[in-house]
Amino acid sequence: QVQLVESGGGLVQAGGSLRLSCAASGRSINAVGWYRQVPGKQRDLVAGISGGGITNYADSVKGRFTISRDNAKNTVYLQMNSLKPEDTAVYYCASGWAVAHPLYWGQGTQVTVSS
Repeated sequence: QVQLVESGGGLVQAGGSLRLSCAASGRSINAVGWYRQVPGKQRDLVAGISGGGITNYADSVKGRFTISRDNAKNTVYLQMNSLKPEDTAVYYCASGWAVAHPLYWGQGTQVTVSS
C-alpha cells in the first residue's frame, strides 16, 4: 500500500510559479502522474514520470511545467511556471506500475491562478 500526500498548492497571479510535491510513504513509488480536475470535468493527466525517469507532458503545459523525482525522498515534484488562469484546478498525484495505470491517489491540492 502506498500513501500519497500532495502539497504546494495555493493562490498565485498569472505568470507566477508554484512547485507541487507528492510525498509517498509505505513503499517506493514507481511511475507517477500529476493530474488536474476542475468541477464538472474529467480528471486529466498533465505530466508523468516513469520509474526510470522518462517524462511526458500534456500539450497545454509543455515548456511551462516540469516533473521530476527524488527517489531518496520518495517524492515527485511538479514545477509550474508561467501559470495561466486556465491552470486553475485541483491537482492530484497518482502512482502505479506505469503512468497510464495509476493505483494510488493523493487527496489533491488546489491551485488557483488569478488574472
